[in-house]
Order: sequence, then C-alpha cells, then structure tokens
Amino acid sequence: MFPTANWSYPTAIRFGAGRISEISDACKAASISKPLLVTDKGLARMEITTKTLDLIEAAGLGRGLFSDVDPNPTDTNADEGVRVFRDGGYDGVIAFGGGSGLDLAKVIAFMAGQTRPMWDFEDIGDWWTRANPDAIAPIVAVPTTAGTGSEVGRASVITNSATHEKKIIFHPKMLPSLVICDPELTVGMPKFITAGTGLDAFAHCVEAFSSPHYHPMSQGIALEGMRLVKQYLPRAYENGGDIEARANMMSAAAMGSTAFQKGLGAIHALSHPVGAVHHTHHGTTNAVFMPAVLRFNRDAISERFDAAAAYLGIDGGYEGFCEYVETLNAALGIPKTLTELGVETPDLEALTLAALRDPSTGGNPIKMTAENTRALLEHCL
Repeated sequence: MFPTANWSYPTAIRFGAGRISEISDACKAASISKPLLVTDKGLARMEITTKTLDLIEAAGLGRGLFSDVDPNPTDTNADEGVRVFRDGGYDGVIAFGGGSGLDLAKVIAFMAGQTRPMWDFEDIGDWWTRANPDAIAPIVAVPTTAGTGSEVGRASVITNSATHEKKIIFHPKMLPSLVICDPELTVGMPKFITAGTGLDAFAHCVEAFSSPHYHPMSQGIALEGMRLVKQYLPRAYENGGDIEARANMMSAAAMGSTAFQKGLGAIHALSHPVGAVHHTHHGTTNAVFMPAVLRFNRDAISERFDAAAAYLGIDGGYEGFCEYVETLNAALGIPKTLTELGVETPDLEALTLAALRDPSTGGNPIKMTAENTRALLEHCL
C-alpha cells in the first residue's frame, strides 16, 4: 500500500555573510514596526548583539531587548518575556542567538496574544488548534550558532520549572516569517560550543535518517546534512574564522531541523530529561548518547547506514559509521560518558520515565521500553 504523509517546509531564508545588515528590512518585510530582540544573557553583552540593536534603532524601529533566558529556557523565562512584550507594546520578535534564545523568542511571540496557559499547547495530538492563530506575533529569526535549526522550526523546547521536564510547544505559525543566516555571526563561537551545536545538527540528521516514518525528501535532506557536518564541522572547530566551514554548518543546522519532520528518536528522548534535570548542554548531551543509540537501533538501521556510509565516504558500512561517530566525538572533545559530562547521582527511574514520555520516542525505529531505556542510560553513565 502506498504511504501517505502530511508535510510542511521552512520559511524564506536570507543566507550569506554580512546579511545581518538587512535586519531592519527583514522586520519591515515581516510587518514588524516595533520588534523585541530576544536573546540569552551572555549574548546580550556581545558586539554582534549591540550592532544589531544599533541597526534596528537607526531604522526607527526602537531598541527593545529581552535577555532573561536560561541555557535551558523555562516557563518562568517565557512568562517574564511575555510580560515585557505586552507592556512594551511590541508587535513582533527578533529571535537572536542559539537554540535557547531562538526557542524562547518563538514562545514569547506565540504566547503574547494567547489567553490559555502555555502547557495547553504542548505537542500532543491536535492541542495546537487550541491557540488563536491571529494573535501570534511575527518572528524574524537570526541564528548565531549552527546546531538546533530552531530558526526553521515550528516548535520550541521549554523546561517546566516545577517538574523539571522539557516540553515541546508547537504551532505551525511559530515558524519564523523570515530568517537571516549570516555565518559571520558564528565566527566568535568557542570550540566547545562549535562542537556541541554542530553535533546537535548531526544528531538531527542521524535520527531523521533512522526514523521509520515515510518522508523521502526529509531522508535525502538528512543524508546531505550529515555530509556537510562530516566535511565542515572539523574545519569550523579547528579554525573558527573559516567562513566557508561556518556557512556550510549553518546550512547543515537548517537541514537537520527540516529533516526531523520525519521524526527524532532515543537520542533526544534521553537527552531532554538529562538536560532538564542536570542542566547539561543539549547538543553535547546528544553527542554522548549517539554512539549507544546507534548500536541500540542496529537491527532496524544497519542496512540504511550501509548506504549512508557509502555516500559519506566511510569504509565499513554501518559498523564503519558507528566507529566514525566515536572518532568524531573524541576529536571534538566530547565526553565519553554522562559522568564525564557532569551528571552526578542521576535518578535513573525518573529519567527513564521522563524519556518514555518524551514525544521523540515515537520516532525511534526500535520500540523503547522501561527496561531497555534504563539500560541505555546505565550504559552511558
């Protein structure tokens, strides 16, 4: 029987070095006359942010800034951002930064006009239809890392500060109206962020490629995204000023996020609760779990990764691919275990239950159970 699927695709992207100069024009194209720039605390003090604020102020669009964003953004951050947005009379958001800034900015734009609590819009069934779509503010996204691909995504990951669970808030109109991908903004990333964010993009591609769901276009995008990471992440890591490598990693990040419409899996299902409870870097946590999950999924994915390895120029098929991932992690300074990552005295029972509740479990090609999920966590300690 021929498969059926519902597909949607990213928004318009302005890609290229120096294109941050078009930020004011991008806001106007998105019908934003008074934007609130949302970013994280560290980035708010950096030159790339102040220069962007200078550009929008010079265009007569004000100088609105909100930066109370935690590395794993929370509902508390979102509530404060919505208050600032409403009180300041803003009519749109510039989502500026890495995954945390982008995710929170999108939620602020989404929630600013809603009357129901945020958790009513968790990515469960058709809960997104509860929202008033006409009350969602427009978003211009400007990524400053190359990893999450949140700039082309229709969802945000937000931590519930009461339960310490990461939840996915989804609505089709959370997709930014316009994206500026300027690789010059990523040149200043330190090595550990370059590695962690780059491997986040790689994990998105790997899990999308592994997912059993039908989406041949996402499958192709995931494969090419893996190739870009393989070719350019080591270069970006060794030479942060390599603008060609930085640009191709930005492409890989957007491709990974586009590809995982096909599904994520155990890497993200495990990473989300660990990050929420232990405050680890998301992409780095994904990288720690990746080798074990590839082995866990062997029976379902070995044949397709034989083909992927051939395309990527990796000898040894599936086995060669697994060995390549371990070698890449080591070359980029990724911890081998959760303990090395800083996860101390984990509550394995709670983490197992949280992983099984995570929507990413539905895209894993091998069914996740309480027994095998706990075993994966124990193996990665």
